[in-house]
Amino acid sequence: MKYAKLGNSDLNVSRICMGCMGFGDSSRGQHSWTIDEERTREIIRRGLELGVNFYDTAIAYQSGTSEQYVGRALRDFAKREEVVVATKFLPRTQEEIEAGITGQQHIENMINASLKNLGMDYIDLYIYHMWDWQTPVYDILDGLNRAVKAGKARYIGISNCFAWQLAKANALAEKEGFSKFVSIQGHYNLLFREEEREMVPLCAEDNIALTPYSALASGRLSRRPGEDTKRAREDNYAKFKYDATKEQDALIIRRVEEIAEKRGVSMTEVSLAWLLRKVTAPVVGATKLYHIEGAVKATDLELTDEEARILEEPYVPHPLAGVMAQNKPANAKEKHVWSTGDQKI
Repeated sequence: MKYAKLGNSDLNVSRICMGCMGFGDSSRGQHSWTIDEERTREIIRRGLELGVNFYDTAIAYQSGTSEQYVGRALRDFAKREEVVVATKFLPRTQEEIEAGITGQQHIENMINASLKNLGMDYIDLYIYHMWDWQTPVYDILDGLNRAVKAGKARYIGISNCFAWQLAKANALAEKEGFSKFVSIQGHYNLLFREEEREMVPLCAEDNIALTPYSALASGRLSRRPGEDTKRAREDNYAKFKYDATKEQDALIIRRVEEIAEKRGVSMTEVSLAWLLRKVTAPVVGATKLYHIEGAVKATDLELTDEEARILEEPYVPHPLAGVMAQNKPANAKEKHVWSTGDQKI
């Protein structure tokens, strides 16, 4: 395993981050394909054996049961100081807004619930899961800064945002003396490269770590076209993200397959080796042992510049998909409130 610093933090993370959305009680979430605690523990233990020290979950995953499974496994199999645990919090609910719960109070409630689920005293990387258009950004940053000062979070990250949002949020944090976002978890892989337009250059300029999700495009970059899996059949959210462009994506997938055959490696290794040229640590979901084993092997595969060119050449612009396509609610104001006062910036 290879390791890298996570942006402007002192966190030393494995180049593969284990994505834990596939862990948790399937009866308590949106996904029918998640795995139970016994199999979760097997995969986490195998990841630790292979040198994976970076684990990403969220309070939203299966009503907090992913956090619970991950927390118990890591407590049993690893020393706390040897792993980097990331989890994410959701925007305020309409009920919270109507009840007058502030962004600061919301974050305190969320992080306390996650710490309880994880059975831990602190979170290494606390991530703003998706942009909250109904809460002043000042309140979010203030709440996160309070969590850092209280020792409940070491660093903060953000997910599912635009480059302009990250740039303005970090500028406001710097102005106010708050903790700044050290990482961005966005949608980025060989089939969806829109992050390269603005987010990637911003992160290179400011040393913000890229830890993208959907690194294998929900499995599309790891299997030959036509290969069937339970997740491929049942993951409607992945279909929403990728089905509209499946014809233009097919050429890229075929090129991944061709290079994998020539190099005698898996498609997973080729797809992740390409992404590892671009980012700090892709978040790779695992619901079977071979998923994490294949991901770890990718850290030893170095693609040539020509192979990378072959993989990249067929790409065409893609429309926003998934959370980012839904990032702004229809009733959101064009000018977002950035502070608790009336002034907008």
